Amino acid sequence: MTLQQMGEAAVTASRQLAVTGTAAKNTALEAMALALEEQQDAILAANAEDIAAAVAAGIKASLIDRLRLTPARIGGMADGLREVAALPDPIGEILEGSTRPNGLRIQKIRVPMGVIGIIYEARPNVTADAAALCLKSGNACILRGGKEAIRSNMAVTAALAAGLAAAGLPEASVQLIEDTDRETAREMMGLNGYINVLIPRGGAGLIRSVVENATVPVIETGSGVCHIYVDNSADIGMAADITVNAKCSRPSVCNAAETLLVHHGIAPSALPLIAKKLIESKVELRCCERAAAILKDYPIVPAAEEDWATEYGDYIISIKVVDSLDSAVAHINKYGTGHSECIVTESKRAADKFMAAADAAAVYCNASTRYTDGGEFGMGAEIGISTQKMHARGPMGLRELTSVKYLIHGDGQIRV
Repeated sequence: MTLQQMGEAAVTASRQLAVTGTAAKNTALEAMALALEEQQDAILAANAEDIAAAVAAGIKASLIDRLRLTPARIGGMADGLREVAALPDPIGEILEGSTRPNGLRIQKIRVPMGVIGIIYEARPNVTADAAALCLKSGNACILRGGKEAIRSNMAVTAALAAGLAAAGLPEASVQLIEDTDRETAREMMGLNGYINVLIPRGGAGLIRSVVENATVPVIETGSGVCHIYVDNSADIGMAADITVNAKCSRPSVCNAAETLLVHHGIAPSALPLIAKKLIESKVELRCCERAAAILKDYPIVPAAEEDWATEYGDYIISIKVVDSLDSAVAHINKYGTGHSECIVTESKRAADKFMAAADAAAVYCNASTRYTDGGEFGMGAEIGISTQKMHARGPMGLRELTSVKYLIHGDGQIRV
């Protein structure tokens, strides 16, 4: 099937989904979850082939972890589908309503976008998450995963299609592009008239390529150069715990911290403790000159300019001593990607100033950046973390996958 044929099938499916009720969509999501569980062995076998190919290709361990499926992770994917089924349906929600002086009654309601295209990398769980969110919000989706996960994605999509068919909804509601050639991705980026919005989910290179080359509308998501700023008034123990969690709990994801900024007044006492805990967690420290002087007895690497703008996705963190909160904010707004930023402080004034000035979708005070996640925000699964400033910013759940429509009721009014 060509991409144009897939687009035509998706448009047809989207029109059916747009008038499908909540109960029918939830029944389909439950059937899709059950199909994932029933086809677990086939999915794991396909994933094992992807893992073997990734190991042979020398892909780094942190990325292989993102690729790997286990019975528990498949169970989590199925649970995610059921969680989305339990969420309120945004379609038809009345956002505004008014009656004009001439008697026209106007309502603004949520409606599906239509067909959503998603280009993503080596995370097979995204296939199920994306399908669930698009279906519940009344959208068809065309998915294009990375070559590293192609066998896994095909197996997951086959299970989802079986669930859709069992529930009586069109299998074209969820389609996977099985050709992983780059030219196919470029063709997808130009599928005007079929794809209403394209969402890239992956590393900075993928996102930049989609933003620069797509002719269909794009929602820019999630490369994450995230920072932890330790203010002069911070609780040092808390700062250490937050930094280690933000860096080490899952370093390959976009909400992991990549840079630690420390106020010069607290750096001599805070940096040795934080560095010790990071090193115990096998993290490489790339330090500015002032941080290196404080940590001269620790195994460190001098930081280069490019380190401040690098999303490592690995057990590496850059460390910089700054003169003030303003200096920290200036650094963040220069090198950050608008994803997630954190201040550790006991000062409400400092917290308020930082949270107002840091230019990011999610700004934390005294909590790990790892919470930037649709599930943690109570939104269920997410389609990605939007770092742009249009209608969707931050974790994108069901409401962020909708558009609006105006419904106008009259009694024969004509404009003069």
